[in-house]
Amino acid sequence: MVHSKVQAVTDRIIQRSEETRAQYLAQVEKAHIEGRASAHLSCGNLAHAIAASPEKDKQLIASGRGPNLGIVTAYNDMLSAHQPYGTYPARLKEAAARHGATAQVAGGVPAMCDGVTQGRAGMELSLFSRDVIAMSTAVALSHDVFEGVMFLGICDKIVPGLVIGALAFGHLPSIFVPAGPMPTGLSNAEKVRVRQLYAEGKVGREELLEAESASYHSAGTCTFYGTANSNQMLVEIMGLQLPGSSFVNPGTGLRDALNEAAVAQLAKITEPSLHTPIAKILTEKAFVNGIVGLLATGGSTNHTLHLVAMARAAGIQLTWQDMADLSEVVPLLCHVYPNGSADINHFAAAGGMQLLIRELLSAGLLHDDVYTVLGGSGLKPYCDDPFLNETGDGVVWRPTAEESGDTSVIRPVSDPFSHHGGLQLLEGNLGRSVIKVSAIKPEHLKVKAPAIVLHNQDELLERFKAGELERDFVAVVRFQGPQANGMPELHKLTPPLGVLQDRGFKVALVTDGRMSGASGKVPAAIHVSPEAVEGGPIAKVRDGDIIELDSEAGVLHVHVDEEEFTAREAAQCDLSESARGMGRELFTKMRAIASGAESGASILF
Repeated sequence: MVHSKVQAVTDRIIQRSEETRAQYLAQVEKAHIEGRASAHLSCGNLAHAIAASPEKDKQLIASGRGPNLGIVTAYNDMLSAHQPYGTYPARLKEAAARHGATAQVAGGVPAMCDGVTQGRAGMELSLFSRDVIAMSTAVALSHDVFEGVMFLGICDKIVPGLVIGALAFGHLPSIFVPAGPMPTGLSNAEKVRVRQLYAEGKVGREELLEAESASYHSAGTCTFYGTANSNQMLVEIMGLQLPGSSFVNPGTGLRDALNEAAVAQLAKITEPSLHTPIAKILTEKAFVNGIVGLLATGGSTNHTLHLVAMARAAGIQLTWQDMADLSEVVPLLCHVYPNGSADINHFAAAGGMQLLIRELLSAGLLHDDVYTVLGGSGLKPYCDDPFLNETGDGVVWRPTAEESGDTSVIRPVSDPFSHHGGLQLLEGNLGRSVIKVSAIKPEHLKVKAPAIVLHNQDELLERFKAGELERDFVAVVRFQGPQANGMPELHKLTPPLGVLQDRGFKVALVTDGRMSGASGKVPAAIHVSPEAVEGGPIAKVRDGDIIELDSEAGVLHVHVDEEEFTAREAAQCDLSESARGMGRELFTKMRAIASGAESGASILF
């Protein structure tokens, strides 16, 4: 039986979304066609679509005897998580042939690495790349020659962009095919230690690069629980990937067998009797399941934007209040860095997604009456672990272990790390924002200190190096929202603020920008809405104003006479530096029309 609060939030979302969801489903129904796509193409259309295909594929597509599967790939070999995708298309085509299907690369989408662009001008393109990816996906699928689609994407904005694009073709069965995390390298604790030493000037660039290279050392997803691995958790718990497929390392026999199984399953659900389009999978209940998974694992705050935007693509209206209400009843079951010391490989070995889903189902915190890429069997199959079969060329699933392999990493519902989810909504006279509480020690959940107002993260770094921040303060870093400069992540702030916190100072961050999914040690009220460029209250804060950030009570408040604060003129900022160079001039109109953070910070909805 589903928990009463989970059901109440779900019912509220369904009611709120009734009109927009109906419009979306009507669009999906209109796009659906019976039979193979090739039968609805003119001879000229079909000839163009198969002109470069092998003769055997040409005959199969033209005859309509088997499904033609599209591949939308986010491959590049600069992004470690996506480098394995270079060999995927050829292998997926071979697998399709073994299962009576054909496959074609429909198109590629851009895939930028936030780890490379952190703190640099290119990061100001990062968030909007999500919507570019969505539009690129639509272009790839606009040829209308496929009965199903495989999506190759893992990281930050890429998976949300692919999901939004896929939902524009909601009549098509779709499956996500991951590549898996890189093996464990240098421990996260040691990496953070060296970063903080570098921030203090105690080690040089050579030592820092050595530590970073030992952390990010091979093909595969970065091993911390940031946005990329939060993406993988989401698409699995929402039913878009095969059970247990998220965190299997690249280049292993099990990884290859899971990829083959994904092709076979996609071909299966394109058949009329088992037809399972993505619109049937991504329902209101599936999105609630995604939020529950995010809260229970202490996932990336970026998903307070992405989940809202993805849901809107399906005609579903999510709000931060929905997330906050669910956080009241969803326990925190996982400690994976930055919420703990373990990495994602340790999480998978300790029980991973299978144990997590089983625990949440047993407590009635997930909807089981949902469709997945397996069809209408709900989430119970996602409690099973994948293994190679006896011949080593296929996958079998077996029930997961009864208990956690390491309770310092993943715990049962009966003994959680916290009875509250990993995210909190903050409200007050500065607006509304979100904060990730799962990685914050209890003594840092409340901060009340004078404001230091900054208009970019470099100002804080300069003042830190000059020794001007050896005191309690709340850093207010504004003009970092979607309309100002594209809402870059402000991950460069974490090491200096972490150093000051470790020295015993009460410090916090308040910003209308974003923080990396790897951040969390320092209390940070992020995505403050309305943003400064819109004249939001954050634009009226002055140096020395006392700001209260209370993560337990959900308060974000500036202690200033209300009449005087209201009468203050909002600060202005010269944003010309963020308007040109490194491609930013091409995104000028995107910044101008971007919605607020609570609406997903999107140009599409």
